[in-house]
Amino acid sequence: MPSHKIAKISSDMARAISEIIFNETRDELLKSITITGCKVSKDLSYAKVYFTSLSDLDKKTLEREVNEAAPFIRGFVAEKLDLRHTPELEFVFDESIEYANRIEKIIASIHEND
Repeated sequence: MPSHKIAKISSDMARAISEIIFNETRDELLKSITITGCKVSKDLSYAKVYFTSLSDLDKKTLEREVNEAAPFIRGFVAEKLDLRHTPELEFVFDESIEYANRIEKIIASIHEND
């Protein structure tokens, strides 16, 4: 399958999952997460959904809790998107925002020392 089609499906899934979490869930923990991206495998059987959260829970606990809701979310994704087979969802905590903040602090400290 062409990579632009996979990219389109990935962005559509990220958008749909964000809408589902915002509109369909009642769990406050799920409502505290923000979807930052999605990568779908070439055979459309798996999707890694990247998220971040402002919750006080540690990353592993948060990942476990969100992954427990994955079948529920997958069912709504199947309703929203017209795909022959809806990929299995795996939620992964996105470390890139924390990494970027760390780099910004390092750069700021370097500029302060000059």
